[in-house]
Amino acid sequence: MTVPAVGSSHLPQQLKFTTSDSCDRIKDEFQLLQAQYHSLKLECDKLASEKSEMQRHYVMYYEMSYGLNIEMHKQAEIVKRLNGICAQVLPYLSQEHQQQVLGAIERAKQVTAPELNSIIRQQLQAHQLSQLQALALPLTPLPVGLQPPSLPAVSAGAGLLSLSALGSQAHLSKEDKNGHDGDTHQEDDGEKSD
Repeated sequence: MTVPAVGSSHLPQQLKFTTSDSCDRIKDEFQLLQAQYHSLKLECDKLASEKSEMQRHYVMYYEMSYGLNIEMHKQAEIVKRLNGICAQVLPYLSQEHQQQVLGAIERAKQVTAPELNSIIRQQLQAHQLSQLQALALPLTPLPVGLQPPSLPAVSAGAGLLSLSALGSQAHLSKEDKNGHDGDTHQEDDGEKSD
């Protein structure tokens, strides 16, 4: 009879040992899962902030694209109207001037990539300069009655139009100096009478 009593006394110690081991294992696994959860939560927060940043960039680029699209259509309409005006005015010029104007119009249509890059660079520099002036102006108060200098806002299409106008004026003035002074005086008189 004593044998079962000895065996029964060993059984609770083995159960205690395995129960505490199981609790320790469960505790370790829980801590491991908690650490994984924490790292995954940090990664999820990081991805969420990157997502919001990407969405902000998307909205910004969409607005820029939309604005550029509207500006392109606006400039195309301006070009169409200016071509119509040129076509209406052209028959009133003398034959010689018609050829000059047609040549100037054709040259104005042939804008090269380096010219576009130069125009864009100039506009960016003008924009940056105006921003720097806007930042510097509040620091230095102007005397009463003086206005701060400002640069005119120039769109890409307006820059191209002004470039073509300057090119055609320069070409016409070269030809006028080469012996067409009488014709230009007649045109000036005609413009004054209008």
